[in-house]
Amino acid sequence: MSDPFNPYAAEHAAPAGPGDARPTAFQIVKDEGRVGKLSDKVIFITGASSGLGIETARALHETGAKLYLGVRDLEKGKKVVDDILSKSTINGDIELLQIGLDSLESVRKAAEEFKTRSGKLNILINNAGIMALPHRTLTQDGHEAQFATNHLAHFLLFQLLKPLLLSSASPAFSSRVVALSSLSHRVGTINFDDLTLKDNYHPFLAYGQSKLANLWMANHITRLYAPQNLFANAVHPGVIFTPLVKHMDAAELEEVRQDEEKMKGIKSVEQGAATTVWAAVGKCWEGKGGKYLENVRVSPPAPEDADFIVEGYSKLAYDEAGEKKLWETSNALVGFED
Repeated sequence: MSDPFNPYAAEHAAPAGPGDARPTAFQIVKDEGRVGKLSDKVIFITGASSGLGIETARALHETGAKLYLGVRDLEKGKKVVDDILSKSTINGDIELLQIGLDSLESVRKAAEEFKTRSGKLNILINNAGIMALPHRTLTQDGHEAQFATNHLAHFLLFQLLKPLLLSSASPAFSSRVVALSSLSHRVGTINFDDLTLKDNYHPFLAYGQSKLANLWMANHITRLYAPQNLFANAVHPGVIFTPLVKHMDAAELEEVRQDEEKMKGIKSVEQGAATTVWAAVGKCWEGKGGKYLENVRVSPPAPEDADFIVEGYSKLAYDEAGEKKLWETSNALVGFED
């Protein structure tokens, strides 16, 4: 019998590149017996109009759940919805919500709009993100753009929707938050003395800081709210060529594409969404959370010399004191009181 927290070990034993035997997001839905079975549930996904967000939404639509897709561009979002519905036989509603994660005011408006439309929320997927901006950029709120978009916006969104997540939770179906982190959390620290990185900006250090923040936030949600049947996990989707990599050096990307061994570890977008969907609907996660997941498994610690394909979390991943300090700092930065 396979380990429920590493159910696809065999499929990941010898990766052979995008489209190999590693599961897709839709396979997770099927294997978990969730096709058409979650018609009474509500799921909110940010960043749902490109890359991983589209495939996450496509797979979760097959559960029959009501989906709310947070998008910046409503026209682009409508094309995604039309495409999902045109290729599915499942009856499940999909609605769009406009949200710009580089603006805390936009997050507040989106949360209020969601609450006027839905009286419940079972699963929140903080999928949207930006990566490796070449130059230090501040949002209109004065925060470093990657930290603001990837962490602070999702932190505020969670805090504003938390009452619905808690009221929708039950012992039979706990509410869940899925945070898209990254193996890049391994290069990150939280620079509490200079969160905008005024004195030490590097594209990937900034990204790593935001991804460690995503991981710490998920851990702390579970620490705080597990007794109320609300849990969170952080996910590394894998290495995938999506629009997220648009700021990366083209020569470096081409070097990866020409490296046969490295390409074996690369996933398709459909495969990249699998761990997110597992965290969202996997039955083994009922009443559990606070873990860093990758390759549809609970991740092990990373070896000291791990390169960018090797699995594993950093020594900082489960720093409870750091998580608590980040939580309190984030509340102050977004103007929220627990």
